[in-house]
Amino acid sequence: MLPFLEAVQPELERVNQTILKRLYSEEPLVEDIGHHLISAGGKRLRPILVLMCAKALNYQGEDHFELAAVIEFIHSATLLHDDVVDVSELRRGMPTANAKWGNAPSVLVGDFLYSRAFQMMVAVGSMDIMQILSNTTNVIAEGEVQQLANARKPELTEEQYRNVIYKKTAALFEAACECGASIAGDNEHKHALKQYGYHLGLAFQLMDDLLDYEGDSEALGKNVGDDLAEGKTTLPVIFAIQNSNIDDKNLICQAITDADISKLERIIELVKSSGGLDYTREAAKTHAQEAIKHLASLPDSDWRQSLIELAKFAVERAH
Repeated sequence: MLPFLEAVQPELERVNQTILKRLYSEEPLVEDIGHHLISAGGKRLRPILVLMCAKALNYQGEDHFELAAVIEFIHSATLLHDDVVDVSELRRGMPTANAKWGNAPSVLVGDFLYSRAFQMMVAVGSMDIMQILSNTTNVIAEGEVQQLANARKPELTEEQYRNVIYKKTAALFEAACECGASIAGDNEHKHALKQYGYHLGLAFQLMDDLLDYEGDSEALGKNVGDDLAEGKTTLPVIFAIQNSNIDDKNLICQAITDADISKLERIIELVKSSGGLDYTREAAKTHAQEAIKHLASLPDSDWRQSLIELAKFAVERAH
């Protein structure tokens, strides 16, 4: 187990208990799909951020368990919706909920998780946290629509791409860290932790997009080339398009437009030879370094060190 996970494991167990308790529904299908998604594993990075940030600011209460579960429910709801939109069949090495139960139940259970998250949020009773998370869920939803609108568009710019990955990924990382500070009642370090979450989220998503062209399917828990199959124009591809000859550029653009993976091996080769993976990795490392810089003002503690280790892990991981 990674050192930063060892530190938070007892706290995370309490969050997992809270998640299972709050998944209760009178409709068995809701619980079946919810348990399928939640029990499939995953890194639990977003709830971990709530726990670590609160503890790094010496929080002594128990509301951070409920809040971490809220964050995981919001994240899980987005996964259910994403898998339907992307017609994904694998997540974390297991069949997606939509592959197992169909699209309609997946979307509706995603809605259930969103609404349950807001019930739990109200129970925590912080107007500040409700404002942070209501704004964040709106940003995420807008990002989902933008990603859909950007599908099969090889002309996507790096700025447009970064805007979407902020909304789709970094916004919830940012909110998790900000909520951790809020629950601890520490306004002095709230902005610093929000910025830490922002940069960490971008680093994490950049690495995800890199691993889609470099990773191992078994380790990733999804198929390499899924982004191409969904017509997603991510940073490795944007860089490759900008730094390839006309024939290679046209090949990549056509594959994105058609969401065609028949030439996946050739496109992976082009993305690598153009420097697209190196460029993306360096961008991820830069954001991880920026994330760590924003921890400088926090009191020195094992929790602060765990946050530093988490930022390093974000860019060193293989899945």
